[in-house]
Amino acid sequence: MTANQTDQHQGHPIVLVDGVCHFCQGLTKWIIKRDPEGKYHFASLQSDVAKKLLEKGNLSTDSMDTFVLIEDGKYYTRSTAALRLAKGLKFPYPLLYMLIIVPKFIRNAIYNMVARNRYRWFGKDEACMLPTPEIKDRFL
Repeated sequence: MTANQTDQHQGHPIVLVDGVCHFCQGLTKWIIKRDPEGKYHFASLQSDVAKKLLEKGNLSTDSMDTFVLIEDGKYYTRSTAALRLAKGLKFPYPLLYMLIIVPKFIRNAIYNMVARNRYRWFGKDEACMLPTPEIKDRFL
């Protein structure tokens, strides 16, 4: 990540998603619509920036089946990342955070089922989504 990218995104939670997955692209657009202040910034798991961030957090750079939230220097994955992200969106989505009381092995079993089937159910692109000019500054 360049010094300019670091400055631009500093203080913002960063969401790492599979950039070629239609479900993940749709999720990114969904988050942007519900985050009018532009709190969350994004990067594709396939990008060099994401690889560096994953290495910094001691996470695998080979796996594209997880959703990662980097918030205040801490790394969250899978269902925990999704619930923590929901907590930061506009109402009523923070209410979803109550699901954190569901044992992690149950939450992640559901998450893993969707992750395993996402290409089959929602499709896949050959290249990552290109952000529009209005939201380009939110992408690393």
